[in-house]
Amino acid sequence: MTVASLSDYTTLRVGGPAHELREPGTRDTLVATALEVWSTGENWLLLGGGSNVVISDDGFDGTVIRVATRGIDIIVDQDGKHARVRAAAGENWDALVAATVAAGLSGIEALSGIPGTVGAAPVQNIGAYGQEVGDRLVGIDFLDYTSGEVVRLDARDLGLGYRTSTLKRGRAGIVLAIELDLDAGGWSAPIAYAQLASALGVQLGERVAAADARRAVLALRAGKGMVLDPADPDSVSAGSFFTNPIVTESFARALPAEAPRWPVENDEEDRVIAPGDAVPALASADYRVKLSAAWLIERSGISRGFALPGSRAAISSKHTLAITNRGGATATEIAQLAGYVQTRVLSEFGVLLHPEPVFVGLAL
Repeated sequence: MTVASLSDYTTLRVGGPAHELREPGTRDTLVATALEVWSTGENWLLLGGGSNVVISDDGFDGTVIRVATRGIDIIVDQDGKHARVRAAAGENWDALVAATVAAGLSGIEALSGIPGTVGAAPVQNIGAYGQEVGDRLVGIDFLDYTSGEVVRLDARDLGLGYRTSTLKRGRAGIVLAIELDLDAGGWSAPIAYAQLASALGVQLGERVAAADARRAVLALRAGKGMVLDPADPDSVSAGSFFTNPIVTESFARALPAEAPRWPVENDEEDRVIAPGDAVPALASADYRVKLSAAWLIERSGISRGFALPGSRAAISSKHTLAITNRGGATATEIAQLAGYVQTRVLSEFGVLLHPEPVFVGLAL
């Protein structure tokens, strides 16, 4: 069917019309739909929860495949210590987290409240509060665009890194389902993020009930406008709009001493070193560090609630890492504000911020 506006299907509420929208609700229908659309050679766009995308005001001249598959299977090992969890790509991500916590499982509880669907999680390698989906991902079922075949890809084959994967970097196709390896017993994974530990009143590395960790994460995210809430205009966003930049340590030394920075392992995964861990031996060379995009934005002169004159796009009133639609904003206005933020940070600190959302039909 032709849709009047894709803004109805994105959390930023921007995007023009699509030529056709298909919403397959079963795995077989999803595969058949994709193969049919691909056989035409026409433009196609895969859409899940619409939480990590900025679609042009001109819309999309092609077929949008909106994944609507459902299904969660939990199998606890006989030893009662681990569980394998399979989830269909169209499942709501937070609903999956809630289901695992309710089943007494842990390993993704810190990823509570992240909007979007299960299928998008490995593409972006979503992460928050010291956890990433890649930490627990076993593999995915994947419909490969090139071969037209359904294949099994192990997590190690996905090139998972900081908010990236080979799927995001260009391997075309559709995630059909994911498989996770979680812990059973009801206790959280060791708390690995200082703000979460503080909220829970524990030390880094301690464990709490997984349900308590989930509640604390949801509260922290809600306080930042990062949980979808019709009553909160700051939640009309694509979440964190920019990734935290990774630079060499020698470059970081030129920044103000108070600029937050964290060492990262100097490999393809760019994994942040946990608090208390030793900096790798390669630190004697020019190792890399992760900077705080929010700090750079604020120190470049952009405050919470900032908007360009006459624009209906604005920085969140709760923190500077989100760009929000304050009502009736266009995709162009979102992109203009994002470009302005990039320019300010680049001018002030020489750091180019990279957007997390995928841009469709427009660019910064």
